[in-house]
Amino acid sequence: MIIYVRNILKATMTRQDQIVQLYNQAFSNFGTLALWNMRPVRNPTRQDALAITEALRVEGNLDARALAFQIESLCHADQ
Repeated sequence: MIIYVRNILKATMTRQDQIVQLYNQAFSNFGTLALWNMRPVRNPTRQDALAITEALRVEGNLDARALAFQIESLCHADQ
C-alpha cells in the first residue's frame, strides 16, 4: 500500500520537485560519505543537482552511484 501511494505522489510531482527530492535525499543519505566537502543549498536548481553527481559516483558506494544516475536522468530528460 505504501509503495502504491508513493507512486501516485511521484506521478503528481513536477520534474523540478523530483530533482529537489533526490538532491535532498543525496545529502541525507550520503552527505558524510560522498558530499562531505559540499553544502546543500536551500532551493536547489537542476545545475545544483548535477553538481553533486560526480562526487556521488566517485566518492560514494553503489547506492550513491544509482542515485547519481537518477538525478542525471531527470536533469537531462528535457534536453
